[in-house]
Amino acid sequence: MDRSALADFLRRHRETLRPEDVGLPPGARRRAPGLRREEVALLAAMSTDYYTRLEQRRGPQPSDQMLASLARALRLTADERDYLYRVAGHNTPDRISAGDHLSPALQRVLDRLQDTPALVLSSTGETLVQNRMAVALLGDRSGYTGLARSEYYRWFTEPETARAQYPEDDRERQSRAQVASLRDAYGTMGPRSRAGELVRALLAESPEFAALWERHEVARRFEDHKTLLHPELGAIELDCQALFTEDQSQCLLVLTAAPRTEAAEKLALLGVLGTQSFAPSAPAKSS
Repeated sequence: MDRSALADFLRRHRETLRPEDVGLPPGARRRAPGLRREEVALLAAMSTDYYTRLEQRRGPQPSDQMLASLARALRLTADERDYLYRVAGHNTPDRISAGDHLSPALQRVLDRLQDTPALVLSSTGETLVQNRMAVALLGDRSGYTGLARSEYYRWFTEPETARAQYPEDDRERQSRAQVASLRDAYGTMGPRSRAGELVRALLAESPEFAALWERHEVARRFEDHKTLLHPELGAIELDCQALFTEDQSQCLLVLTAAPRTEAAEKLALLGVLGTQSFAPSAPAKSS
């Protein structure tokens, strides 16, 4: 670990960002350029003291998880993210198979979406980040670990909870779409990738998945229109728009409702109430 290089790198990138670059309000007049240390810590979900010690060259070696959080908070490119890992004494993540590093371009778009649910998904169905509205609509997906981070895995191994947000008569179609999307990722990433690991686990654990996998359907599908069931607001009809990164490894999914409809009214109510009166998400399953 090169503490001096790490500290200088973090400070430099913090100073080049403005609050509006990361979705924060400008706030009071600033004496120094860039984000404050406490703002970076907030974005990276770590304590201000921990982040401050890193910049002061006296912190402990950050974990892979901490480095991933810092890379997202500072909106680093893939090359900058790899440098961050190296000076912190870690191997760089595999860009092809990991897909966890959030695209700065998608993050900038997400930062500006405040009044409608939006989230970024990896090609293996892992939620990388959600805005406040997406958490209120879909539940907080940040607590899942292991294979359970993938929506594809939860769909077939935790059907009681994973499928609860879809009408019963739409679940069979969704199952086929999940498998077709995973096969597309498997074809791109290969059998030794995260997608390959998911396929092997699901073939062993889910006869339903195994039967659908044999159909060899391939598609990168995000339905244009779907109905989601919310525990407090009931059925909400939503349109889905997907924006992919250039390498197709990540997707920004935006959920909107047609103006002046019951669904639009429900989304507006969701924006006011947030998660305060809604049932909590199912406990995270580690694998």
